[in-house]
Amino acid sequence: MGDSERERHPTEAVKGYLPEKGPSTSQALAVATLLPLGGGLLALAGLTLVGSLIGLAVLTPLLLLFGPVVVPAALLVALAVTGFLASGAFGLTGLSSMGYLLNQARGMLHRTPEQMEDTKRRVGEVGQRAKEAARSGQRT
Repeated sequence: MGDSERERHPTEAVKGYLPEKGPSTSQALAVATLLPLGGGLLALAGLTLVGSLIGLAVLTPLLLLFGPVVVPAALLVALAVTGFLASGAFGLTGLSSMGYLLNQARGMLHRTPEQMEDTKRRVGEVGQRAKEAARSGQRT
């Protein structure tokens, strides 16, 4: 009887691996939208790879002929670009650091009078407590 049931329902064994309900509408819409987009991008990536390989095959003889001139020139350009980018990064870092310090200094100037008043009040309270403690100590 077990063999005949398997023959009648061959999909019963597979049902345990499948989700009980189908994909939601938003999931189906996402797949329907992103599948052509992903395929198109994959096709563009393939075309770019083929174009790069063709360009490399065509330009390799020229690179070999002009290599002694092109390589040092490319190295010089790369170093110059690196220097300009590093200079800009250091300049931006310096300006942002100075701006941060300026904001901190302005904040300190605005807080200082309030802190001084608070400190004076606390010192006065401590002094008053000390006087009271001294008076109570004299009485005993």
